[in-house]
Parts: sequence; C-alpha cells; structure tokens
Amino acid sequence: MRSWAPPQLPTPGGGGALPRIFDTSSNGLRTVELTEGVAQLYVCGITPYDATHLGHAATYLAYDTVNRVLRDAGHKVHYVQNVTDVDDPLLERATATGTDWRDLAASQIDLFRSDMEALRIIPPEDYVGVVESIDRIGAACARLLDDGFAYWVDSPDAAPDLYFDIAAGERMTSWHLGQESRYSRETMLTLSAERGGDPDRAGKRDRLDPLLWRSERAGEPAWDSAVGRGRPGWHIECSVIGGDRLAAPITLNGGGSDLVFPHHEMSAAHSAALTGLDWSRLYSHAGMVSLDGAKMSKSRGNLVFVSRLTSEGFDPRAIRLAVLAHHYREDWAWSDAELALAERRLASWTEWARRSTAHDSSLSAELRHLLLDDLNTPAALNAVDVAVD
Repeated sequence: MRSWAPPQLPTPGGGGALPRIFDTSSNGLRTVELTEGVAQLYVCGITPYDATHLGHAATYLAYDTVNRVLRDAGHKVHYVQNVTDVDDPLLERATATGTDWRDLAASQIDLFRSDMEALRIIPPEDYVGVVESIDRIGAACARLLDDGFAYWVDSPDAAPDLYFDIAAGERMTSWHLGQESRYSRETMLTLSAERGGDPDRAGKRDRLDPLLWRSERAGEPAWDSAVGRGRPGWHIECSVIGGDRLAAPITLNGGGSDLVFPHHEMSAAHSAALTGLDWSRLYSHAGMVSLDGAKMSKSRGNLVFVSRLTSEGFDPRAIRLAVLAHHYREDWAWSDAELALAERRLASWTEWARRSTAHDSSLSAELRHLLLDDLNTPAALNAVDVAVD
C-alpha cells in the first residue's frame, strides 16, 4: 500500500543526540535506544471509516515530532504504520451507509493520505494494510496454535474462533499481563468490553483472552488461511505487520492513549509468543482531544475533521501549530479559539521569517534542547514567539 509524498526536511544539525520519551510501561522518561544505528518506530494506524479528525492529527503529529527529532540528529529511521482496512467498525459503518466496505476503506485511506500530506507529516517507509497481510497473519495464527499459545472456542453461528491464551503467554515468554499498561485486572475487564474485546464470551479460558482469528460468518468478508476461512482479530495484525518489517525489540511503539489496553498490551503478548523477545523498548502514548466535553470519537460523532478545516480555507500549518501548542501526552479540548491563536502565530512567524536575513543558531539549539526533553512542543513554540518579538 502506498503512503503519501514526503515533506521537504531541513539539513540535520542535532549532532547525534537522542530524545527522552515518556514510557508507559515503566511510568517514566527513557532515552530512546537504537538498533544497529537505526530508530525503529511502529505507530498504529487508522481504521478507515471516518478519517482524519483532530484526535488522529494529534497522534500522528506527536510521532512525526519524534521522527523529525531523530532525523535532525542524523539518525536513520525506519517507520512502519498499519491500516486496519477490515474490522468490525468499518463493516458496521459500511452497512449503515449502504456502501461496499472496500470502497469505504479506499476512500477514507485516500482522504487520510491527503490530510497527512497537507499537515507535512513524514510518511512511513512501510505503510501496510491488513487485507494485503492476510496470508502472513493466518500463518502466524497457525504458529501460535501449534506452539501452544492459542486455542479454539466454539461458536453457535459459525466454525470455532481462535483465541490467544494469556496464561500460556505468561508461562512460556517473558511477557506478563499488565507489563505494558500497568492496569489492574478490573480496569482491564472494563476497557476490554469498551474497546472491542469480548470478556463475557463463553468458552474462553480467561475472560481477557483476545481474538486471533474470526471464522467466516454469513455476509462478512473472509479469506482462506492456514487456520481456515475467516479474518484476523485486531491485535495480531500489528504484531505480524510490525514483526515482518522491524526487528524486536524495536525503539518505540506509539499510538493514542486509548490503545494502551487492550491493543498494545495484547500486541506485545503476541509478538513475544512469535519471536521470544519483548516487542518494544518503549511504549509511548498521545493524549486525547475532546470537543464539547467528551473525547473526540467516531462513535460519539463529536469530530472536527482536518479535511473540513482545510476546505474552509484554514492553512494546514496553522492546524499543525494549534495541535503542537499542547504537549503530546496532554488531554485537551479543541475550540475555535485554538485555531484563531494558531493563525495569528503563523502570521507573525511568517512575517518574521520574511524579514529575517540570518539563521539564529541559538534559537535552533534551544528548540533542539526542548524537543529532546519529551517533545516539549509548547515550550518550543513559545521560544519562537520570544525570538519573533
């Protein structure tokens, strides 16, 4: 799957410095570690049924900042992002709108590409969809079954479904439940029910055991695989797509804070079972953006779309500044005032750049220092404001 055109990047000048990023699994700042001189980044992508709202933009701008800081320091980056181009929310939206799920996914992926390009986000080296990865995901599920990490659960309306055995993962690998999220079991059960899990399904060995492979149901897309005809569960896709293109343990696994559990927890479990290694050295999560008192989400419909703002004439650079005015780990609320302030800031900076005749090396050094400290973009923007004034 193609990604999008890259923006022009400035000449590196960071001198090899490595940033400190907050790690969810250790609950503290950690210095980024490279693998054989390469920063390996995996950031979970969209389910393409309603792209791209400002919550998405905030997440991908956060990891674009990581990418830029590393490249500015002269490091090579291998960035991988998936696309969940078949999953229940996509199928449900397609049914509700009377649209073929493939057409809906294709249109929303195209929209996402154009939004990322407008926001000048560096594209991943590998941009990979689930549909194009079915054979590899099915083969991985078969391996997990053969190696004792998976089991079948009977279904009343189809062939059995394949589930991951958490207890086996804890027994046979270094991974353990809560290793990444640090959540209590009670919290995990609540979040599993809210975020695509099925803790009350009969026949599971553990209520938190996640689905690996859903057997074919009438009216649903399905593919032949090493574990029968059906389609992948959610978490296994990232384990396989990431593991195909990066070498564990990777530098950083990123995404929105709503992916802490179950998605990143279970993806890490699958990866450990498939490779015998911890998946990532660092787990990073971006905060949520709210509107009208609630987190922006497709289910609520309280969304502000990047494409709508740009079609109304707002400069994508102003949208970028509005998002970066907040620390990436911060939960914050969007308002029209955010964008108005960003537009004024952009106009001021543009005029300053037009008048400026020399590169300000001290400002560049200050910006690098601030961004190396857990991506302190609000302080970096303020430092430019001071220079402009």
